[in-house]
Amino acid sequence: MEQGMDDITRSKVSNGYYYKARERYSRFREENTADTKPCNMDNRHNSRHPIALCAFIVLCITLGGIIKESSAREFDRAAVMESDLIINTFARNTVSLDGKWDIIIDPQQTGYYDYHRRPRSNGYFMNRRNEEPGDSWEYDFELSEQLDVPGDWNTQMEELKWYEGTVWYKKDFQWEPEQDERVFLHFGAVNYDARVWVNGQEAGRHIGGFTPFNFEVTDYVEDGDNFVVLMVDNRRHLEGVPSLNFDWANYGGITRSVTLIRTESSFIQDYFVQLAPGQPDRIEGWVRINGQPYEQQVSIRIPEAGIETRVRTDEDGFAYFTIDDVELERWHTDNPRRYKVEMLSETDQISEKIGFRTIEVDGTDILLNGESVFLRGVNIHEEAPFRSGRAHSKEDARIFMDWAEDLGCNFVRLSHYPHNEHTVREAEKRGILVWSEMPIYWRLQWDNEETLDNALNQLSEMIHRDKNRAAIVLWSMSNEVPFSDARMNFLEEMIDLTHSIDPTRLLTGALQARVPDGRPDTWLIDDPVGELLDVLSVNQYIGWYGGPTGSKDHIQWESVYDKPLIMSEFGGGARQGWYAGPEQRWSEEFLVNQYETTLEMLDNIDILRGTAPWILMDFRSPRRPLPRVKDGFNRKGLISDQGVRKDAFYIMQEYYRRKLQDW
Repeated sequence: MEQGMDDITRSKVSNGYYYKARERYSRFREENTADTKPCNMDNRHNSRHPIALCAFIVLCITLGGIIKESSAREFDRAAVMESDLIINTFARNTVSLDGKWDIIIDPQQTGYYDYHRRPRSNGYFMNRRNEEPGDSWEYDFELSEQLDVPGDWNTQMEELKWYEGTVWYKKDFQWEPEQDERVFLHFGAVNYDARVWVNGQEAGRHIGGFTPFNFEVTDYVEDGDNFVVLMVDNRRHLEGVPSLNFDWANYGGITRSVTLIRTESSFIQDYFVQLAPGQPDRIEGWVRINGQPYEQQVSIRIPEAGIETRVRTDEDGFAYFTIDDVELERWHTDNPRRYKVEMLSETDQISEKIGFRTIEVDGTDILLNGESVFLRGVNIHEEAPFRSGRAHSKEDARIFMDWAEDLGCNFVRLSHYPHNEHTVREAEKRGILVWSEMPIYWRLQWDNEETLDNALNQLSEMIHRDKNRAAIVLWSMSNEVPFSDARMNFLEEMIDLTHSIDPTRLLTGALQARVPDGRPDTWLIDDPVGELLDVLSVNQYIGWYGGPTGSKDHIQWESVYDKPLIMSEFGGGARQGWYAGPEQRWSEEFLVNQYETTLEMLDNIDILRGTAPWILMDFRSPRRPLPRVKDGFNRKGLISDQGVRKDAFYIMQEYYRRKLQDW
């Protein structure tokens, strides 16, 4: 991220980067009592005076009601109202901008900065062409190469295989305005730093490579010919999220779909509809209107269940609701039942299929709809099967879920960042539980305020997009991050925000256990962040990164927490089809032995309630250059990058067959 971002650009960064949000959120937590929920002071009304706050709380009581005590965790209105994201884009009036985009490779960012590194007023975003004899523009999108969107640039052009830098994208489109419409430009994801212009006017900037964002462009689109330009920069940064080091390919570009969304002048932007924690006969949720008139009557309907309620949104367009004494067939891994939920305001309507289930912990048990469940899982990277590159399509999602089901899974960990929406929805249709994860990986600048703001923004976007997906039962905060006070403070902020937006799901994070002094055969789980998590998760590679390669039965696992444990990573690597004996690392036989001895050890862990081997399929990583074995791939997959199953796949498959019978 460029330092010294100018104020105009900073104000257009998607979701404000939480610069103001965290300040407001902290102030609300200090000023409001434990049984009174804070109310958002939206800058549309410039209501930041304490008198305005008191008046607004009274308004909340009158129109929407204070959120009732139902569990230790409740919605925090201030956190909810910070999001600009339009959810459920599949059900909206959209125009796709997917397809061929013109591109210019710009490693020195010449299209944005002049020779003194000052922002240019006539950069590539103006989309100029040499049309007169005296013109001297040194670029031309129309004569440049093209890339497919969605898609990464690394696998579409050989010279960009490991490229980290800037690429400009341009797309022409036609537009016919409709009366009183509003228009939003929505991106499923762009990796990593994206500046967006429409017809030469800056729409906004977004930082973070795996979450959706949108900008309103109503005032920028014109009747007839239009163009959108992006400056995309995938360079890694020390202050980034993730930071400099991570073990996957840094695929750059517009990696998920791009759409123009038409809305009414006042429309339903966002909503949350789920069963209340611990109360399976009660639905809790909220709805949010964007645009005047904010105060409207909204109906929430589930026609198949004969359920309907009405609420009136307040002057911010927000209303909280509860529906008691509901009788719904629960979404379950054996029966992924979903209901059509309809939202109808005075100016708009939207619907989608939503599943209803409860997810809780009781001691060391994970309870799905009140019943203990063992999570038979696998890790998945968003690496496209067969072709490599960033996975993004419905077909990619179907392949992943087919393989997971064949393995015997009822659970997938989507590593190490939020995956595309097709994958989450495909899992939900099939009854596969999902762990969704933030890209807080290995080491970040824990004491950097901009890093924290960036992480909070990405966290908000991840949760808002998928908060109505019954399949998602775990929000994961991080992966293998080292102990420190600064890290603890950072993760506490993440956890607080997660509880504020979504009080219904469980929290976890992939921790690292340690071997206590003098006890070489004991692995201890005592990371202090475990106190704040609902489910413990540990990555371990005993026999691969040190430790015995043979029997591991003598290894004991201990935890200072009375909580369920998921072994969130284990395994080893092998080149598919290479047989060289059980002593030869990277061979099929070595990997089979690694799985067999590890699974024997796992069966001795009393608090174990889930497993997720690393990983479903081989994936690209620049950290893995070993010729003739890795060739730029992490080879820990149970399936090769070409879709061929390794022998260890069948070891894991048989283990899950036994777990299904025993649990």
